[in-house]
Amino acid sequence: MLACKLDPSLKRLVREDFQFPLGVYPIEDMKPKPGYTLLFESADGGEDQEWEEWPDRYLFDAVISAERIESMVWALFSLFPGRVYPILDVLGHDDYREIDPYVSYDLIGLDRMMDNLRRYRDFFFEDGMCGFGAMTEEPFLYVFVDEHKIVTIRAQTDLKEKVERVLKAFDLEPIEEPAGADSAAHEHRGVLIAPESDQNAITFDEIVARLRDEWRLVLNIDPDTNIDDEGNELGVTPWRCVVRIDDESKPEPRFAEVYLTAESLRAAQDAALEAAEKLLGENEELPADDSVDVIVSDRLETEHLQELLGPKARPPRKGEWTSGLVLRSQWLEPA
Repeated sequence: MLACKLDPSLKRLVREDFQFPLGVYPIEDMKPKPGYTLLFESADGGEDQEWEEWPDRYLFDAVISAERIESMVWALFSLFPGRVYPILDVLGHDDYREIDPYVSYDLIGLDRMMDNLRRYRDFFFEDGMCGFGAMTEEPFLYVFVDEHKIVTIRAQTDLKEKVERVLKAFDLEPIEEPAGADSAAHEHRGVLIAPESDQNAITFDEIVARLRDEWRLVLNIDPDTNIDDEGNELGVTPWRCVVRIDDESKPEPRFAEVYLTAESLRAAQDAALEAAEKLLGENEELPADDSVDVIVSDRLETEHLQELLGPKARPPRKGEWTSGLVLRSQWLEPA
């Protein structure tokens, strides 16, 4: 069975009996402070918003030592009903967005989600390049472990005491300013290795791809705009897209890599699919079902685009970019 393989060369930082995750740790002196904050949030959202109304709720932000976080997550997940909406955040490769936020709009069995948490536990609980969680609407409950391994809980008001009992069971008390790795200058790093000699080891990107399939995750950004993390309109930008094509007649999926310019995620993915279909040739067409998917949609700064295309490439200058312009398309060879 494919599984995570933790890099054995990594050393855990421990301060005052507080263990930091292997993948995120402070790089300056600080005093860790386990505990949690508690705030009340009024109902919001509704008919005029993009999401369903969230009810009155309590917000908990909890800091806990790394060796205890997994057990606490299991305890918190026991408060969920049998089906949940999974959430995954990934520090990705987009030059204008720090985090790729994935969500599922389909209810997934909680047991199915927890099976993956166990199988890839080092990815979820140690790696500093990802965050994960789940939510339900009835009852309203949101549990999320971010890339710093800080636990955020939003719970409808009648769940407050249950959440507090879980936190207390792990020796956490309400304090004014809990302090984890994100409370000081810190670094993030990946913690997994996949040596060629180990056929069962799985890479970070392979785990993300599997979770996208098994949890039915979609990139949770507006597909018709092109803005950076500060909300600035970017207009037309270069993109690198990868299209996966599953074909029952072939033992492995095929992957088409497409470099293009586009004004939005939707325009980039549409152009990438058209380019992949052209690669197939006249005698084949892209399947019209879930067996074809754009699995990578990353925007590129100009210098990064040139680096990936190679020094001999001469892509159009910025003023010449038009949405849907394909710069290069090719099949990716299997690893």
